[in-house]
Amino acid sequence: MTVPPFCIAAALAAINLVTLAMFGVDKTLARTGSRRVRESTFLWLALIGGTPGAYAGRELFRHKTRKQPFSSRLLGIAVFQLVASGAVICWIF
Repeated sequence: MTVPPFCIAAALAAINLVTLAMFGVDKTLARTGSRRVRESTFLWLALIGGTPGAYAGRELFRHKTRKQPFSSRLLGIAVFQLVASGAVICWIF
């Protein structure tokens, strides 16, 4: 059974919107001194496809831009996804 491409695209769009929104929520929580979203939650969202949303959220909300080791881990996830995508494309073609 194959998954239609539009379903994959819709799922990726949804996870990226959720990831972007979570950066906004966490920034608001940080300003109010409330309990925050765990960094591991952001990294898991990125790992399952929300990396573009994570980078957009960092820029848009100016949030977690200098935080280490978060930034290094997010970059590692992005590099892994690029390499894996390239490998899949090479394997298909």
